[in-house]
Amino acid sequence: MKVVLISTYDLGRQPFGLASPAAWLRRAGLEVESLDLSREKLRAETIAGAGLIAFYLPMHTATRLALPVIDHARAINPSATICAYGLYASLNEELLRRHGVTIVLGPEAEADLVAIAGATNVPPLPAGASKDAPLQRLNFIQPDRSGMPALDQYASLQMPDGSRKVVGATDATRGCKHRCRHCPIVPVYDGQFRVVPVDVVLADIRAQVEQGATHITFGDPDFFNGPTHARRIVESMHREFPSLSYDAIIKVEHLLKHRDLLPLLAQTGCLFITNAVESVDDEVLAKLEKGHTRADFIAAAAACRDAGLTMVPTFVAFTPWTTVDGYIDLLNVVQDVGLAGHVAPVQWSIRLLVTWQSRLLELDDVRSLVGPFDPGTLTYPWKHRDQRVDDLQQRVMALAGVRLAQSREEIFEAVRELAQAARGVAPGTRRIDLVLPSRAAIPYMNEPWYC
Repeated sequence: MKVVLISTYDLGRQPFGLASPAAWLRRAGLEVESLDLSREKLRAETIAGAGLIAFYLPMHTATRLALPVIDHARAINPSATICAYGLYASLNEELLRRHGVTIVLGPEAEADLVAIAGATNVPPLPAGASKDAPLQRLNFIQPDRSGMPALDQYASLQMPDGSRKVVGATDATRGCKHRCRHCPIVPVYDGQFRVVPVDVVLADIRAQVEQGATHITFGDPDFFNGPTHARRIVESMHREFPSLSYDAIIKVEHLLKHRDLLPLLAQTGCLFITNAVESVDDEVLAKLEKGHTRADFIAAAAACRDAGLTMVPTFVAFTPWTTVDGYIDLLNVVQDVGLAGHVAPVQWSIRLLVTWQSRLLELDDVRSLVGPFDPGTLTYPWKHRDQRVDDLQQRVMALAGVRLAQSREEIFEAVRELAQAARGVAPGTRRIDLVLPSRAAIPYMNEPWYC
């Protein structure tokens, strides 16, 4: 059987979620073709010859983009088995089945894909069988990235000196041991995470270095879910590739709990740490069950600075509990800790997504705001009780989307003026500000990402 694996979007990087199952399927003797539609066109002849077409759905944007492609694939090849796998596949099973998907798997899908393709005596999963099944524990193998677009066709890392690094990406773990209320990982993993063996991670990194990678992004939801594992990986990677740089995602609480490891990260080539701060309002942080406070964020920013690490914070700036004054406070706090120039402009406009099975629906004040589930947006839409907040979010989103040529300082000041206008402050009224670093003063990916 010929298997076609399809990704529609994976944060501007070569999809690990295609490379890993491709390795399993090829090891089983199956013909596999991987299509990354963020970088190449759908080929009708490829779809027409497939017995199994499997869509990788790791996130919200990828799922929305995949729905019309699923419809198109079904029209081209009505006899093919169409499967969806990944974090957002299991979260949107009912909707996917309405689009002709016959098998829905979660993110630990490699062994099941082999079974479904008929390479073993294990029968295919019947409809709905994966819904309440426990997560598998897989014996991970080296991903196979052959046949995918070259790494230099993906997002690159822009360096302060104007040079660019070719970026590879891999996962050292899957899942997350935390249960942040707004996170889409929680309904699937529910506090579990899986460790990818060090030798498998290093083999994948080695293969990407051979393809030209000079920087590696670790895609783990939290690189310090297993701090000892993370240490072994970066030490081994640095010994073998001393000039290779990398970045990772680490929670605020883990930056503080494992601050002794931060100098090691800097010494082994970590250029920046992405950190899902989300808010500086302790009430909002408690609602989201983030596990840190405003004071913790400020302390973590100082710890990173002392270790010589660049923190890149991300936010859910607009929630049902956001106020205009609270939004201005967010801008002021981030600037006061010296990180305003580290924030991608789109982050100032991010609105809380309430997805299917989200733990946010446990909250009375969320349930009272949301409307019926919208299959077009894959969310429960909500409106803020203060129309000024929703209007501000729309204006900030529009501004961040059109001023791509401006510096982060200029966009930051424009965002602050919008917020002050929403509060009724005359335009041009500014704080006496610290000097912000320019966008080029820190490394950044040259392709904005969306969840």
